[in-house]
Amino acid sequence: MMDIVRVGTCQTPEIIGDLSAALDVMLRFSKEAEEKKVDLLLFPECFLTGYILSESFVTEHSYDFESEQFSAILKQLEYIKPVLVFGVNEKKTGQYFNSAVVISSGEIIGVYRKTHLIDPNELFYTPGNEYPVFEIKGLKYGINICYDTQFADAAKAIADQGAQLLLSPAQNMLRRETAEYWKDKHSDICVERIRETGLWFVRSDVTGIRPPGQYGVERIAYGPTLAMNPKAEVVAQVPLMTVGMIAVDIPVISSDGKD
Repeated sequence: MMDIVRVGTCQTPEIIGDLSAALDVMLRFSKEAEEKKVDLLLFPECFLTGYILSESFVTEHSYDFESEQFSAILKQLEYIKPVLVFGVNEKKTGQYFNSAVVISSGEIIGVYRKTHLIDPNELFYTPGNEYPVFEIKGLKYGINICYDTQFADAAKAIADQGAQLLLSPAQNMLRRETAEYWKDKHSDICVERIRETGLWFVRSDVTGIRPPGQYGVERIAYGPTLAMNPKAEVVAQVPLMTVGMIAVDIPVISSDGKD
Protein backbone atom coordinates (compact mmCIF):
# COMPACT_ATOMS: atom_id res chain seq x y z
CA MET A 1 0.00 0.00 0.00
CA MET A 2 1.34 3.41 -1.00
CA ASP A 3 2.33 5.70 1.87
CA ILE A 4 0.79 9.16 1.72
CA VAL A 5 1.68 12.38 3.55
CA ARG A 6 -1.10 14.93 3.71
CA VAL A 7 0.33 18.45 3.57
CA GLY A 8 -1.72 21.52 4.43
CA THR A 9 -0.91 25.14 3.77
CA CYS A 10 -2.62 28.29 5.04
CA GLN A 11 -3.39 31.66 3.47
CA THR A 12 -3.70 33.92 6.48
CA PRO A 13 -4.43 37.53 7.28
CA GLU A 14 -1.36 39.62 7.99
CA ILE A 15 -0.64 39.90 11.72
CA ILE A 16 1.90 42.47 12.89
CA GLY A 17 3.53 42.23 16.29
CA ASP A 18 0.57 40.50 17.97
CA LEU A 19 1.64 37.12 19.33
CA SER A 20 -1.75 36.28 20.81
CA ALA A 21 -3.54 36.93 17.51
CA ALA A 22 -0.99 34.90 15.56
CA LEU A 23 -1.32 31.95 17.92
CA ASP A 24 -5.11 32.13 17.74
CA VAL A 25 -4.96 31.88 13.95
CA MET A 26 -2.44 29.06 14.15
CA LEU A 27 -4.56 27.10 16.60
CA ARG A 28 -7.71 27.60 14.53
CA PHE A 29 -6.07 26.36 11.34
CA SER A 30 -4.43 23.51 13.24
CA LYS A 31 -7.83 22.33 14.46
CA GLU A 32 -9.12 22.35 10.89
CA ALA A 33 -5.99 20.51 9.78
CA GLU A 34 -6.49 17.83 12.43
CA GLU A 35 -10.05 17.30 11.26
CA LYS A 36 -8.72 16.79 7.73
CA LYS A 37 -5.98 14.44 9.01
CA VAL A 38 -3.17 16.72 7.83
CA ASP A 39 0.33 15.54 8.75
CA LEU A 40 2.28 18.73 8.00
CA LEU A 41 0.94 22.30 8.12
CA LEU A 42 2.64 25.37 6.63
CA PHE A 43 2.22 29.05 7.59
CA PRO A 44 3.66 32.20 5.95
CA GLU A 45 7.01 33.94 6.31
CA CYS A 46 7.50 35.68 9.69
CA PHE A 47 3.93 34.69 10.55
CA LEU A 48 4.43 34.60 14.30
CA THR A 49 6.07 38.03 14.57
CA GLY A 50 4.95 39.94 11.51
CA TYR A 51 7.09 40.92 8.55
CA ILE A 52 8.02 44.61 8.71
CA LEU A 53 11.23 45.68 6.98
CA SER A 54 12.50 47.78 9.85
CA GLU A 55 15.48 46.99 12.05
CA SER A 56 13.74 48.47 15.08
CA PHE A 57 10.67 46.29 14.48
CA VAL A 58 12.75 43.14 14.09
CA THR A 59 14.77 43.95 17.20
CA GLU A 60 11.56 44.34 19.22
CA HIS A 61 9.69 41.41 17.69
CA SER A 62 12.11 38.49 17.64
CA TYR A 63 12.50 35.32 19.68
CA ASP A 64 15.47 33.42 21.00
CA PHE A 65 14.42 29.81 20.49
CA GLU A 66 16.21 28.80 23.71
CA SER A 67 14.44 31.41 25.83
CA GLU A 68 11.71 30.86 28.41
CA GLN A 69 9.51 33.15 26.34
CA PHE A 70 9.68 30.85 23.33
CA SER A 71 9.31 27.78 25.54
CA ALA A 72 5.98 29.24 26.69
CA ILE A 73 4.91 29.56 23.04
CA LEU A 74 5.90 25.96 22.36
CA LYS A 75 3.86 24.88 25.38
CA GLN A 76 0.74 26.19 23.66
CA LEU A 77 1.50 24.08 20.60
CA GLU A 78 2.34 20.77 22.26
CA TYR A 79 -1.10 19.18 21.74
CA ILE A 80 -1.29 19.99 18.03
CA LYS A 81 -1.08 16.80 16.00
CA PRO A 82 0.29 18.04 12.66
CA VAL A 83 3.93 19.05 12.37
CA LEU A 84 3.97 22.85 12.07
CA VAL A 85 6.26 24.96 9.89
CA PHE A 86 5.98 28.71 10.40
CA GLY A 87 8.00 31.85 9.87
CA VAL A 88 9.40 33.91 12.74
CA ASN A 89 12.02 36.55 13.40
CA GLU A 90 14.75 34.72 15.29
CA LYS A 91 17.32 36.21 17.65
CA LYS A 92 20.46 34.14 18.16
CA THR A 93 23.79 35.25 19.68
CA GLY A 94 23.06 38.90 18.98
CA GLN A 95 22.09 38.30 15.35
CA TYR A 96 18.68 38.33 13.71
CA PHE A 97 17.45 35.78 11.18
CA ASN A 98 14.39 35.45 8.98
CA SER A 99 13.67 31.86 9.98
CA ALA A 100 11.21 29.03 9.51
CA VAL A 101 10.92 26.68 12.46
CA VAL A 102 9.69 23.08 12.33
CA ILE A 103 7.68 22.06 15.40
CA SER A 104 6.35 18.64 16.41
CA SER A 105 4.25 18.25 19.58
CA GLY A 106 5.69 21.48 20.98
CA GLU A 107 9.31 20.49 20.30
CA ILE A 108 11.67 22.14 17.83
CA ILE A 109 12.69 19.64 15.15
CA GLY A 110 14.82 22.10 13.23
CA VAL A 111 15.23 25.59 11.79
CA TYR A 112 15.83 26.95 8.31
CA ARG A 113 17.25 30.47 8.04
CA LYS A 114 16.61 32.48 4.87
CA THR A 115 19.75 32.44 2.72
CA HIS A 116 18.92 35.04 0.07
CA LEU A 117 18.14 38.45 1.55
CA ILE A 118 16.61 41.35 -0.37
CA ASP A 119 19.20 44.11 -0.84
CA PRO A 120 18.92 46.56 0.88
CA ASN A 121 15.57 45.90 2.59
CA GLU A 122 16.58 42.84 4.61
CA LEU A 123 20.23 43.54 5.33
CA PHE A 124 19.66 43.86 9.09
CA TYR A 125 19.09 40.09 9.01
CA THR A 126 22.01 37.68 8.93
CA PRO A 127 21.77 35.25 6.00
CA GLY A 128 21.56 31.55 6.73
CA ASN A 129 24.08 29.21 5.17
CA GLU A 130 22.50 25.77 5.46
CA TYR A 131 19.66 23.87 3.77
CA PRO A 132 18.45 21.31 6.30
CA VAL A 133 16.17 18.53 5.11
CA PHE A 134 13.50 17.06 7.39
CA GLU A 135 11.46 13.87 7.18
CA ILE A 136 7.90 12.91 8.02
CA LYS A 137 6.51 9.41 7.43
CA GLY A 138 9.31 8.73 4.96
CA LEU A 139 8.80 11.98 3.02
CA LYS A 140 11.84 14.25 2.92
CA TYR A 141 11.25 17.98 2.62
CA GLY A 142 13.12 21.26 2.81
CA ILE A 143 12.31 24.96 2.99
CA ASN A 144 12.96 28.05 0.86
CA ILE A 145 11.61 31.32 2.26
CA CYS A 146 9.93 33.68 -0.22
CA TYR A 147 12.80 35.49 -2.08
CA ASP A 148 14.90 32.31 -1.87
CA THR A 149 12.68 30.80 -4.54
CA GLN A 150 14.00 33.24 -7.14
CA PHE A 151 17.34 31.43 -6.97
CA ALA A 152 17.76 27.99 -8.51
CA ASP A 153 20.57 27.05 -6.13
CA ALA A 154 18.26 27.19 -3.10
CA ALA A 155 15.81 24.61 -4.46
CA LYS A 156 18.62 22.51 -5.90
CA ALA A 157 20.23 22.28 -2.45
CA ILE A 158 17.01 20.65 -1.19
CA ALA A 159 16.56 18.32 -4.17
CA ASP A 160 20.19 17.18 -4.03
CA GLN A 161 19.55 15.74 -0.56
CA GLY A 162 16.84 13.42 -1.82
CA ALA A 163 13.85 15.53 -0.87
CA GLN A 164 10.49 15.23 -2.63
CA LEU A 165 8.88 18.41 -1.31
CA LEU A 166 9.82 22.07 -1.14
CA LEU A 167 7.91 24.24 1.33
CA SER A 168 7.89 27.98 0.73
CA PRO A 169 6.55 30.31 3.44
CA ALA A 170 6.11 33.71 1.79
CA GLN A 171 4.93 37.21 2.69
CA ASN A 172 4.06 39.44 -0.23
CA MET A 173 2.30 42.42 1.30
CA LEU A 174 3.36 44.84 -1.44
CA ARG A 175 2.62 48.31 -2.73
CA ARG A 176 -0.45 47.97 -4.90
CA GLU A 177 1.30 48.56 -8.23
CA THR A 178 4.02 46.06 -7.30
CA ALA A 179 1.45 43.52 -6.14
CA GLU A 180 -0.40 43.81 -9.45
CA TYR A 181 2.84 43.23 -11.37
CA TRP A 182 3.71 40.13 -9.34
CA LYS A 183 0.16 38.79 -9.08
CA ASP A 184 0.77 35.89 -11.48
CA LYS A 185 4.57 35.81 -11.51
CA HIS A 186 4.81 34.09 -8.11
CA SER A 187 3.31 30.97 -9.68
CA ASP A 188 5.68 31.26 -12.65
CA ILE A 189 8.64 31.12 -10.26
CA CYS A 190 7.21 27.96 -8.65
CA VAL A 191 7.00 26.38 -12.09
CA GLU A 192 10.64 27.21 -12.83
CA ARG A 193 11.88 25.59 -9.62
CA ILE A 194 9.74 22.48 -10.19
CA ARG A 195 10.97 21.99 -13.75
CA GLU A 196 14.56 22.23 -12.52
CA THR A 197 14.17 19.86 -9.57
CA GLY A 198 11.10 17.65 -10.00
CA LEU A 199 9.96 18.53 -6.47
CA TRP A 200 6.46 19.00 -5.15
CA PHE A 201 6.06 22.69 -4.28
CA VAL A 202 3.78 23.94 -1.48
CA ARG A 203 3.54 27.66 -0.80
CA SER A 204 1.91 29.74 1.97
CA ASP A 205 1.25 33.48 1.83
CA VAL A 206 -0.74 36.22 3.53
CA THR A 207 -3.65 38.06 1.98
CA GLY A 208 -5.58 41.27 2.53
CA ILE A 209 -4.94 45.01 2.60
CA ARG A 210 -2.65 46.88 4.98
CA PRO A 211 -4.01 50.43 5.27
CA PRO A 212 -1.63 53.39 5.20
CA GLY A 213 -0.36 54.51 8.58
CA GLN A 214 2.24 53.35 11.06
CA TYR A 215 4.01 51.09 8.56
CA GLY A 216 3.91 53.39 5.53
CA VAL A 217 1.78 53.45 2.41
CA GLU A 218 -1.14 51.15 1.63
CA ARG A 219 -0.14 47.61 0.68
CA ILE A 220 -2.03 44.62 -0.64
CA ALA A 221 -1.36 40.88 -0.69
CA TYR A 222 -3.20 38.60 -3.10
CA GLY A 223 -1.39 35.31 -2.30
CA PRO A 224 -1.17 32.79 -3.88
CA THR A 225 -1.19 29.88 -1.47
CA LEU A 226 -1.01 26.72 -3.54
CA ALA A 227 0.37 23.25 -4.12
CA MET A 228 1.98 22.10 -7.39
CA ASN A 229 2.95 18.56 -8.30
CA PRO A 230 6.23 17.54 -9.98
CA LYS A 231 4.62 18.17 -13.38
CA ALA A 232 4.20 21.83 -12.35
CA GLU A 233 0.41 21.44 -12.30
CA VAL A 234 -1.61 23.29 -9.66
CA VAL A 235 -3.22 20.58 -7.54
CA ALA A 236 -4.95 22.94 -5.10
CA GLN A 237 -5.04 26.68 -4.43
CA VAL A 238 -6.70 29.01 -1.96
CA PRO A 239 -8.55 31.69 -3.99
CA LEU A 240 -6.72 35.01 -4.14
CA MET A 241 -7.72 37.53 -1.45
CA THR A 242 -9.33 34.73 0.59
CA VAL A 243 -8.26 33.40 3.99
CA GLY A 244 -8.25 29.63 3.95
CA MET A 245 -6.40 26.32 3.88
CA ILE A 246 -5.82 23.60 1.31
CA ALA A 247 -4.51 20.06 1.79
CA VAL A 248 -2.87 17.72 -0.72
CA ASP A 249 -1.80 14.09 -0.55
CA ILE A 250 1.81 13.46 -1.54
CA PRO A 251 2.85 9.85 -2.26
CA VAL A 252 6.10 8.83 -0.60
CA ILE A 253 8.75 7.66 -3.05
CA SER A 254 11.18 5.16 -1.55
CA SER A 255 14.95 5.47 -1.92
CA ASP A 256 14.85 2.95 -4.80
CA GLY A 257 12.47 5.22 -6.69
CA LYS A 258 9.34 3.15 -6.08
CA ASP A 259 6.10 4.27 -4.42
